[in-house]
Amino acid sequence: MSGIPQFLLEVSIVVVAVVSLLTNLSVLLCFTQSSELRAHVPGVFVLNLSFSNVLLTLINMPATFLGVATGAQPFGDSFCQAVSFAETFLTTNAMLSMAALSMDRWVAVVFPLSYSSKMRYRDALLIVAYSWLQALTFSLTQLLMDWGGYSHTYASCTVHLDAGERSRFAAYATFTALFHCSSFALCLLVLCFAYLKVLRVARSHCKRIDVITVQTLLLLVDIHPSVKERCLAEQKKRRQRATKKICIFIGSFILCFSPYVITRLLELVPSVHIPRYWGIAAKCLSYGKTSSDPFVYCLLRHQYRKVLVSIISRFMRKDHYALSIHSTSSTLDTTDDNCITRVT
Repeated sequence: MSGIPQFLLEVSIVVVAVVSLLTNLSVLLCFTQSSELRAHVPGVFVLNLSFSNVLLTLINMPATFLGVATGAQPFGDSFCQAVSFAETFLTTNAMLSMAALSMDRWVAVVFPLSYSSKMRYRDALLIVAYSWLQALTFSLTQLLMDWGGYSHTYASCTVHLDAGERSRFAAYATFTALFHCSSFALCLLVLCFAYLKVLRVARSHCKRIDVITVQTLLLLVDIHPSVKERCLAEQKKRRQRATKKICIFIGSFILCFSPYVITRLLELVPSVHIPRYWGIAAKCLSYGKTSSDPFVYCLLRHQYRKVLVSIISRFMRKDHYALSIHSTSSTLDTTDDNCITRVT
């Protein structure tokens, strides 16, 4: 593989890595600057997700970029196994963090009065500990069975069985199927269950609001027709808003992870050959989730935007203050020089 396809894949990896690093670090910066965000229970899951995304960006994406650029294994076997271990751990941890965020939203929307007792900081930390435990179990199994290495199909250090170890193919296939079922399939099931329940509650609330709005419009006989149209348009937007959000949560997960997971499962069929360009493209698409997560879960929310805007404004004020001081001192120096010249 060479030429334009390889160049496009290299550019896409670089763009995804830069965007992922900037956005996830912005999320972490918001947490350091806002005690309100740190006090929220979902913040534990967001921090876990952001840290996983940052580490995946710093460790795995450069390795994949080098694999695509050179067309060969970029590191030694030991280092490649370590990178493969990190990929399995961080990807599993990130998926489980998304599932935890969906369950948190479900509890908050469906059980609003008992949310504080059902979802406490201790419960959130226990969920994070479980996600680490599951991720560590598969990562250590992969490491102990020596199933981590460089895959030419994906141009990266990942879960891989060498061609000379076909005698262990049954165990490797079982591990791969269990790994993707307990990470991708389980998290997708949790996301669909939680967010569809949230959508049902949101639609029922919208129906109640719609009934009240229609009754109010019927009572207000002298209201202008444009106001009525505006109210009805707002009703329609309100009904669509929840559906759009749920589609983004579930759709981004399916779009980014399903091509790679399906490719890894098809790879287990002996008669199926995976083209290298497709394997790398599916890998890059799974990396794309790290750059979309900050927008999906954080940066488009009002709380995070407010904190981020305040950080930027403080930085701009400091920069403007430093610039004004420098300008004032330069003016004073010029004035002093002129005075000295006149005296002499």
